Amino acid sequence: MEHIELFFKSIFIDNMVFATFLGMCSYLAVSKKVTTAVGLGAAVIFVLAVTVPMNWLLDQYILRDGALAWLGPEYAEYDLSFLSFILFIATIATMVQLVEIIVEKFSPSLYNSLGIFLPLIAVNCAILGGSLFMQSRDIATLGLALNYGVSSGIGWFLAIVAIAAIREKIRYSNVPPPLRGLGITFIITGLMAIGFMSFGGMLTGGDDAEVSEVQTAQIEKASEEKEMINENTASVEAVEVSEITQQ
Repeated sequence: MEHIELFFKSIFIDNMVFATFLGMCSYLAVSKKVTTAVGLGAAVIFVLAVTVPMNWLLDQYILRDGALAWLGPEYAEYDLSFLSFILFIATIATMVQLVEIIVEKFSPSLYNSLGIFLPLIAVNCAILGGSLFMQSRDIATLGLALNYGVSSGIGWFLAIVAIAAIREKIRYSNVPPPLRGLGITFIITGLMAIGFMSFGGMLTGGDDAEVSEVQTAQIEKASEEKEMINENTASVEAVEVSEITQQ
């Protein structure tokens, strides 16, 4: 259940583009064609799926305070959290270089269409944001870190493919001249962000359901306690009446 909740929450509620507006440079520049957007989105999914679990391991066993305790008690006091940015970016840059080599080898046309934005995934704030959010939210296990990386990548993928499809269709629409280009793209992005904000009600509904269950349990417990008190009071009164009768 925890994996399913994290998966859908990362895609729809905490979407990298529409909730935190991360990765907007690539989102705006490479979303003119659906084919190009699909290629970049797939690359982002792969990089997030690999780097977030790897950075989780770095954070758990090297970076955070006391993480080096597995080396011995003399290392338990070391805190290397100040190296988080450097090591996270190094991991991301390594994976991006691997993706660049693979794309150039198997899809030269996609490599040429992506241009400079493929190596720039290394400094894409959505990629680094995935690792930093993983760290700040204290993801408990490696499986949840992998889930978070994949679902965050899918959320970014859906965002860029959706805006690319809209931009392809909007070329044939009568857009006012001052809004053509990035102007109408920003407006559409804002409207899509408002739409994705509505998914936040899923969490509210779940919380309300949990609260109602707790309140129901409290009411039942209170009624049971009241019945016990009434029974005890009745028994005490019966004893007092019998004593008075005997006297």
